Amino acid sequence: LGRHCWPMEKTTVLITGCSSGIGLGLAARLAADTARRFKVYATMRDLAKGERLLERLGGYCPDTLEVLQLDVTDPRSLAAAAQRVQGQQLDVLVCNAGVGLMGPLETCSDHAMKTVFDVNLFGAIRTIQAFLPAMKRRRAGRIIVSSSIGGLQGLPFNSVYCASKFALEGLCESLAIVLRPFNIHLTLVECGPVKTSFLANLQRPDPEELQ
Repeated sequence: LGRHCWPMEKTTVLITGCSSGIGLGLAARLAADTARRFKVYATMRDLAKGERLLERLGGYCPDTLEVLQLDVTDPRSLAAAAQRVQGQQLDVLVCNAGVGLMGPLETCSDHAMKTVFDVNLFGAIRTIQAFLPAMKRRRAGRIIVSSSIGGLQGLPFNSVYCASKFALEGLCESLAIVLRPFNIHLTLVECGPVKTSFLANLQRPDPEELQ
């Protein structure tokens, strides 16, 4: 029997938080796939940091990668990104944007704590809200959410970060049940320590904010 080579449809993936770490690594890995199976929308708050991703790939890859500005704390930014991919069939949404806060609880300001929840929890909620309706209409899709072992157990001096991840776990476990009839699968990835710039980017308590 002869073999017929049919053109393969690309799997369209949108990833938040691609300026560094896991998001950058995942975007680069998919965009560099030798079989060109993926079209990646790599999003980040600061587009200037997109150079790291392009350096990893050795230049532009217009067929497999598009870098978009997206701030998960800004509804207008999310709406613009959703509008940009509106004509595409988004197969996979990866909610990866996140921020940490390390230090004794009594040194953490309201502003710092609210920022952690605004990115880690409400940022994921806003992102899912922006792209879920199209997946429901198509009755197909996969949502992958970056959680942490900090969403399974408390870690010393990470109480606020862990609280945001515990909340994220509850959100996703509840959402996964109601999305199954729509053929939308939700996956939580509970990472342990990963060698990225996450620790370097941690928010640190500022005692002056508490005075």
